[in-house]
Amino acid sequence: MEPERSTGTSITRALRVVEAVAAAGDGVTAKAIARRLACPLPTVYRALGTLVQEGYLVRLQESRGYGLGYRIAELHRSLADQVRPPSPVRAVLHELHENLGATAHLVVFRDTDIVVAAVDDCADHPRPDGFDVGEPTPAHATAGGKVLLAPLRPARVSELIAPYGMPRLTSRTLVERRGLDRELMRVRSAGVAVEVEEYRAGTAGVAAPVTGPGGAVRSAIGVTVSRAEFTARRWELEVAVREAAGRVARAESDDVRAAGGH
Repeated sequence: MEPERSTGTSITRALRVVEAVAAAGDGVTAKAIARRLACPLPTVYRALGTLVQEGYLVRLQESRGYGLGYRIAELHRSLADQVRPPSPVRAVLHELHENLGATAHLVVFRDTDIVVAAVDDCADHPRPDGFDVGEPTPAHATAGGKVLLAPLRPARVSELIAPYGMPRLTSRTLVERRGLDRELMRVRSAGVAVEVEEYRAGTAGVAAPVTGPGGAVRSAIGVTVSRAEFTARRWELEVAVREAAGRVARAESDDVRAAGGH
């Protein structure tokens, strides 16, 4: 098997080992990791020893292999807490979910990433696969992502999409910049963004901007439903999302004022 990326320094090698274990799943052996990374076995063993000692990996005795450690989950929980919106905003998301029978979500900027900050869903109205709190979302293929891109200058849009590109996620995904630019023009004109089977086949969604002082777009709130349901309920969903965006903007402003404007 060809190496995925250069293993570089000892820190980079350790990170690559963690990635290899995550990709392979519980029970992967040191030899399998070494083959995957095209790295000497003694080097892999040294990295594994350190990672197990620090809690990022665990040694699974029954399989004589390795798995992800619980420190990984702790780090992800910390990330989710950092992007998590205040409780009044989460309450708006919950009401949106309950009232519409749809997955409700909030996406925000985090430096050059557009990240899922919160999702309110249930077994009857599950989130699309891969749409997880703390994870970057493909801005070109999601309604919330397009809402956040729409007000930006072209150079800034390029900066935000450069790390991930515009991968084809479904047959309907926009994969050319010219098409995305036209779509962002429509979003600016309409004040909402729509995606229909661009992120996941069989699903569709609508999102609206949450604005701050001066009209700056701070985040986007949206809902996701099945394609068939979206076709039947589009205007109902759009009205509800616009109203919820206004409530979130007021809740965020109240939170800033309560904190003394800081």
